[in-house]
Amino acid sequence: MSEQNIPYEQSELYRLRHSAAHVMAEAVKELFPEAKLAIGPPIEDGFYYDFDLGKDENGKARTFTPEDLEKIELRFKELLKQNAKFEQYTLTVEQALVHFADQPYKLELIRDLAAGKVDEMGNPTTEPAQEVGIYQHRQFIDLCRGPHVGYTSQVRANAVKILRASGAYWRGDEKNPQLQRIYGTAWPNKVELDDYLKRLEEARNRDHRRLGKQLGLFHISQLVGSGLPLWLPNGAILREELERFLRQAQLDRGYLPVITPHIGKLDLYITSGHYPYYKDSQYTPIDVDGEQFMLKPMNCPHHIEIYKSESRSYRDLPLRLAEFGTVYRYEQSGELTGLTRVRGFTVDDSHLFVTPEQLEAEFIGVVSLIQHVFNTMGFHDFRARLGTNDPESDKYAGTPEMWAQGIKAIRQAADKVGMNYTLEVGEAAFYGPKLDFIFRDVLKREWQLGTVQVDFLLPQRFDLEYTGEDGQKHRPVMIHRAPFGSMERFVGILIEHFNGAFPLWLAPVQVMMVPITDRHNEYARQVAQELRAAGLRVQVDESDDRMNKKIRNAQLQKIPYMLVVGDKEAEAHGVAVRTRTGEDRGTVAVAAFKAQALILTTGKSMEL
Repeated sequence: MSEQNIPYEQSELYRLRHSAAHVMAEAVKELFPEAKLAIGPPIEDGFYYDFDLGKDENGKARTFTPEDLEKIELRFKELLKQNAKFEQYTLTVEQALVHFADQPYKLELIRDLAAGKVDEMGNPTTEPAQEVGIYQHRQFIDLCRGPHVGYTSQVRANAVKILRASGAYWRGDEKNPQLQRIYGTAWPNKVELDDYLKRLEEARNRDHRRLGKQLGLFHISQLVGSGLPLWLPNGAILREELERFLRQAQLDRGYLPVITPHIGKLDLYITSGHYPYYKDSQYTPIDVDGEQFMLKPMNCPHHIEIYKSESRSYRDLPLRLAEFGTVYRYEQSGELTGLTRVRGFTVDDSHLFVTPEQLEAEFIGVVSLIQHVFNTMGFHDFRARLGTNDPESDKYAGTPEMWAQGIKAIRQAADKVGMNYTLEVGEAAFYGPKLDFIFRDVLKREWQLGTVQVDFLLPQRFDLEYTGEDGQKHRPVMIHRAPFGSMERFVGILIEHFNGAFPLWLAPVQVMMVPITDRHNEYARQVAQELRAAGLRVQVDESDDRMNKKIRNAQLQKIPYMLVVGDKEAEAHGVAVRTRTGEDRGTVAVAAFKAQALILTTGKSMEL
């Protein structure tokens, strides 16, 4: 098997980064002898290590300064070059407790290891440990199960970089102490490191939080609450355009719109299984007239109750219910990120109720819709992932027969349309297998977007029925699907993928009228009104700025077209066309510009 195809956790790059984390921690301990060690795993594109630095002279938690990080990186690189050997051995639990007596976070992990709660990296497990894994190089000894490279010099000093430090709660719990986390990266060579750092810089430039503020798309108010974005006018227009596009695509395919409330009785989510399975990520139930209600964590139980609102016949199926439904999940404050990790988000949710005979065709229809969405957005670099249950885990509900049926149905549908997919155990929903679509953006980052899931479980839990052609009661199958996924997350990804320069049909402001002087304002307003009447989104810059400044301002706002108007244009009923890329297309008739712009918008073109 090639290095490209093996799991990251088994790759040489993983070992290299794991080893780098240990050597970096060694450097920190040299420079900050009182530091307490927590954990330091490899992560995507790098590694981190958490430290408790104690208190400063004012009694506040000590943090790393930029100067500290420079010193740590310098010593980190010196230590790598010394070619120390990584040695692996085990200690009994009792020996480990003695050895790490002055390291409280390691002691907590060791006790949990012995109790069968976690492994050496703090990951959940069910196997009580009699011995614990240890890795040592020089005098630095860490609680670790590996793997590592053989010698420190195998991690090239010119191919590592400390990136930043931030606060992180111990074991991700806000009730625990806040530690200092140092993020770093390591690559096989300097060329790959430099390439990564360039992509990282480009990612910073494309950060949707920065662009969201610059382009007036969304705002996070601390008075409203973290993770609860407020959509500003430009962002609301962008979002509405996306919804309008998908609503029409769904109507064309026989979906029926529904609307459900933002709260529901706790019993609803207990019946579905969402409350027991996702209790920690849901908000505390609220008492209403002696009954317990919850902020809606999922739309599917509500859609199920719509299905049950009347008796159903095989003639009524497939029944395709669709909603842009807002749901609420508790995310820890340290994990919230702009639009991509929020506490309230809207899902382009749909639930299809089908007979077993209809399952394959309806699944294929959903896959076709998701492909249509991706193609329209210009998302051509994506792959499919079949997520199945892990037979060793107890987090999945339903019988083995149900899971086998669902997996078989997805495989048959994917094979029938000739879709390649990877199989990933443990990536299923708790109620059934799913086919996820993983999109790779212009920076080669992967994002899980569209999803389609097969569910035999919830129809059973809610005792769903339909009358078959034989006059008997039968159980329908459910398909859950969301082409966008979370609208918030999808918009965040769109912002970064397009760097805020949206296709014309999605641009919140499509045209900026640029009158050369004040006396041309009236003509600019007339043209703007004519274009608005045709369905284009137009603004007029009537500021005191000079023409070139107005054009530059519109380009900074990434508005597709600037239409400059002066005496010549007014006399000819024309406009001088400039694009956000700086192209000057000269003067054209208003009617000609309007016709061309409408062709591009109605065709959902990626071009200007």
